Amino acid sequence: MIFDDDKTILSIFSIVLESSGYIVEISETSHDIIERLEQAMPDVIIMDNWIPDIGGIEATKLVKSNARFKDIPVVYCSANSDIASLAAQAGAEAYLPKPFDLVDLEKTIEALM
Repeated sequence: MIFDDDKTILSIFSIVLESSGYIVEISETSHDIIERLEQAMPDVIIMDNWIPDIGGIEATKLVKSNARFKDIPVVYCSANSDIASLAAQAGAEAYLPKPFDLVDLEKTIEALM
């Protein structure tokens, strides 16, 4: 499940991951994250830092505070230079700096699966 407000990024993530055999769900906002997770029950979440409406840190904290979803690994994704700190603050298991390398994307997802 990918949460990002950039349609181009969503498209790239989807194309790369679907070509590797993954089923991909996307969302351009995070206001209904729990409902979206209940519907999709993803194995991994990719979370953008600047996702509307509550932002990536708060959205990830919501996921991690929910008993049903707390064990789903989150890959935090941002162009911020302090992405490692943001990912740690959010409680994400991994991070991917933007712009990202496609090989790094695939390796990160594979490692968390």
